[in-house]
Amino acid sequence: MTDRRIVYVGADAGFAGAQAAAAGRATVTQVPAEAAALAAALVDADALLDASMKVRITDVMVAAAPRLGIVSCATTGADHIERQALADRGAEVRTLREDPELLRNLTPAAELSWALVLACARKLPAATAHTRAGDWVREDFPGLMLNGRTLGLIGCGRIGQWMARYGTAFGMNIVGHDPHIAPWPAGIERRPLAEVMAASDVVSVHVHLNEETRGLVSADLLAAARPGLILVNTSRGAIVDEDALLAGLETGRIGAAGLDVLDGEPDIAAHPLIRYSRTHDNLVITPHCGGFSPDAVRLVCRRAAEKILEHFGV
Repeated sequence: MTDRRIVYVGADAGFAGAQAAAAGRATVTQVPAEAAALAAALVDADALLDASMKVRITDVMVAAAPRLGIVSCATTGADHIERQALADRGAEVRTLREDPELLRNLTPAAELSWALVLACARKLPAATAHTRAGDWVREDFPGLMLNGRTLGLIGCGRIGQWMARYGTAFGMNIVGHDPHIAPWPAGIERRPLAEVMAASDVVSVHVHLNEETRGLVSADLLAAARPGLILVNTSRGAIVDEDALLAGLETGRIGAAGLDVLDGEPDIAAHPLIRYSRTHDNLVITPHCGGFSPDAVRLVCRRAAEKILEHFGV
């Protein structure tokens, strides 16, 4: 049976993984990560496999797609999906949060997080721009030695635990906050959130966005942080008070920030942090690419496709 139609939005590597899973059982069609193209493709689709998160899936889109019975995300987060129309028809929304065994050894997001730590600690973007301009003055780029410093983790799940391993390898002391982890992971000293922020030289954020975590890294916490703090966020932009972060960068209270996410992405051209980053070296921003590695994408898209096939019993 190949009459089931799956619409796929995402990178080519993931499309290959989805096709491999669905071969002979369903048809997978790739569409661009554009709202109009996706809305048109969903009209006669049975399922959506979303590996992009670039397009907001609205109730209006879903209402115009009467056959849509499942949205399977090749991501751990799904805050870009409006749920009411899907819930009204009993349609499922599935994510990779259901697949801890698959995720456990997928490390690209943690590796990008650590790369941002290093980029901020050693002022790498500014230093490479300096040499491209033909200059060679090392005194302009004093680096922070991580050995002996404290790494604070907000969220001590899969990615947080990888960050703890990396920090330990660099000789750092590791503290963390997470009210939802049990048993508590070895190698991380458990602290209240305020103490993590106040005690750490580097803080890295690894929690899902929900009503509990929206604005979790607040203006008050940022104001009470250790002067010169490096803040890394590869989770979701709305977890951090971005206005307060910008103010802290401008005053120097926050030493540097490495961000792979922004509130309102991907429409970021006028974002205040983007504007600031164009003229300041203490902010490094990447385009939500932490989890993007072709090897990993193929695996997670194959799993997301399998959930669709299981849903329809094909």
